[in-house]
Amino acid sequence: MSDWPQSLKILAAIARALRFYSRLPVPTSPGEQDATAELDFVAMAPAVPLAGAIIGAVSALALAVAHSLGLDGITGATLAVTCSIVVTGALHEDGLADTADGFFARATVTRRLEIMRDSRIGSFGALALILATLIRVALIAQLSAFGTGAACAALMAAAAMSRATGLMPLMLMLPARHDGAGAEAGQLPVAVFTHTLMIGGGVALLLCLIGHLGIVRGVAACLAALAASRGICALAQQKIGGQTGDVAGAAQIVCEIAFYLVLAMKLGVAAA
Repeated sequence: MSDWPQSLKILAAIARALRFYSRLPVPTSPGEQDATAELDFVAMAPAVPLAGAIIGAVSALALAVAHSLGLDGITGATLAVTCSIVVTGALHEDGLADTADGFFARATVTRRLEIMRDSRIGSFGALALILATLIRVALIAQLSAFGTGAACAALMAAAAMSRATGLMPLMLMLPARHDGAGAEAGQLPVAVFTHTLMIGGGVALLLCLIGHLGIVRGVAACLAALAASRGICALAQQKIGGQTGDVAGAAQIVCEIAFYLVLAMKLGVAAA
């Protein structure tokens, strides 16, 4: 009985993370005092990869249904990615587009931050969205060739791990501006990020084992996601001198692609 209050806190954190990262209708959990209270990102962070796995499960369901109806790998992968975008309200894609427009503009730091806040999408943002979507569809389709179970496991694992590693900018850098999502989240303590990363990695590796993707491939994919996020952090520090919510969103997409890429590259060896 002593663990019951702690379980309620975990459920409440997952509920808050799902509301933040998705458009899913999440009811108020028994452990929540006020579902509309100001977001405590530090308290919520360890639940982020668990919420990611749930979001990934929705995409995995779309993929499984597509395969059960006899649709090919490309069609199923397209539906899975589309489902992910709809469920999340294009939260991360919006961050990717804004980040690409701002980072690759020939401008001052102040102007780059202004561009990132502009609701209009420029050439770099549009190209980033198109390429990221195409790459994800292609990689999920390639993973589907190894079996529906493997592809579904990869979708959920990538969703969990990429959302954990996508928080690295909040841990390594201070907010680049005084307002916005990045400033509201603040700087994530190293211990909290490490805890979140361990949960995300554990969930991802478990799913890789369930999907018969292999522990070695799973570890390599997790490391690739970490490296991708570190690269985004280095670029953000160079371009705008800190982090924003858009940077964290871009990091999630890039980490997800890196995760799929390593699994797809190694998968051919296992299939042989």
